[in-house]
This record gives sequence, C-alpha cells and structure tokens, in this order.
Amino acid sequence: MKTMLDIRNMLKKYGSFIYTGDKIADLEMMEMEIRELYQSQLLEPKDYQMALLILMQEMKKYN
Repeated sequence: MKTMLDIRNMLKKYGSFIYTGDKIADLEMMEMEIRELYQSQLLEPKDYQMALLILMQEMKKYN
C-alpha cells in the first residue's frame, strides 16, 4: 500500500465506498473504517500502519 488509491481500493474490497464531497471528512471516515477493519482483525498490522501513515500525510496537505 503506497497511495490513496491503494487505500480506496482496499476499502472497496471490504464494501466501503467513501465520498462525501468534503475531502477532510472523507479522510476522517477512511481512518475510522481502517481502524474498525484492524480491530476486527481483517487487516494486518503492517497494512494498518501504512494506511494510517498515508492518511495522515494526506490530511497534512489540507490543514
């Protein structure tokens, strides 16, 4: 996992299609979904950490 597209595709694989029209809200919802997937043990720790890192970097662009 290296890009936002990778995160979106991974979330789609689990049935999560996130688009609200608000980029910050989308990123926050993605973060919540990723945390839930990890807590449900559907994501490996490495994928979880990388996804959060990518999301945090993306959020910094909009702050």
